[in-house]
Amino acid sequence: MTVVTARAITAALGLAAIVVGTSACSSTARSDSHTNPPARSTTTSGPSRAALTDPFGWLMTRQVIAEVWSDSAARRRLSASPIDELLQPGQQPLVGVPARTVESFASAAELQSAVREHALPAHTYAVLYDPEGWAFTPISEQRNPVAAAVTAAATAHAHGLQFFVAPGLNLSTVLSPSGRGTREAQFLSLRLVGQMARSADAVELQAQSLERNRRAYRSFVTAAAAQARAANPEVHLIAGLSTNPPGAVVTVSELRDDIRATRSTVNGYWLNVPGAGARCPTCNASRPDIAIELTLQP
Repeated sequence: MTVVTARAITAALGLAAIVVGTSACSSTARSDSHTNPPARSTTTSGPSRAALTDPFGWLMTRQVIAEVWSDSAARRRLSASPIDELLQPGQQPLVGVPARTVESFASAAELQSAVREHALPAHTYAVLYDPEGWAFTPISEQRNPVAAAVTAAATAHAHGLQFFVAPGLNLSTVLSPSGRGTREAQFLSLRLVGQMARSADAVELQAQSLERNRRAYRSFVTAAAAQARAANPEVHLIAGLSTNPPGAVVTVSELRDDIRATRSTVNGYWLNVPGAGARCPTCNASRPDIAIELTLQP
């Protein structure tokens, strides 16, 4: 799940931030006004967690936010939305950007270790668990991602953190290798979203591989959202978008159509601007220009 966020979980789930970086390929996760993002929680505050907020927002990676922030018009537009900044382990938040910090992990075991050892940046708001059918998620977790998510959520909540989860659609190749139908249909049949939503504060729906087809994108997001909210009516939902996924070129118009088709269903979007690399070896060249244009008029 490759993706950047700015105060995002509002952003994330209020999803104020543009999500750009959790996972480059499969996933890698704001346009309503929100000039005063809520205060961040700390990792030492105990089991009482800060409440999520509802304004439409963006979840984005650190790199994506930096690229979007470099454009003055996009910066003004983004400043009016809640943003969550998605970090990889070892990164520090951008200075001067009004975003909440969300640290991403592909391994639940690594997430728990970082939380318990207080190895997160100061004032981290949430941790995101990104299990996928790839080398970055331990095979034991790929085979039982729900149990891994539940234990990771318990650790996060015990330390006063919000918990986000972003299951990759390719988990279906591990859990249902002989399944029939499209990958998204197989994924939905596993009902992972609903099971993980029970213990999560936010769920990122990795729909970006479907974004070239508005009907398919809307169908998947709607079905996955229904599963999540049936299990947890309070869960915040973030839908994934990518500026340069593998395959044909994606246009700003297509991404805007996807947002229009699903904006009433989710709380925000994870805007991914991946770069070709180990997490997305077949991604096209990075397109921050598309992200900037999209944030100007989502």
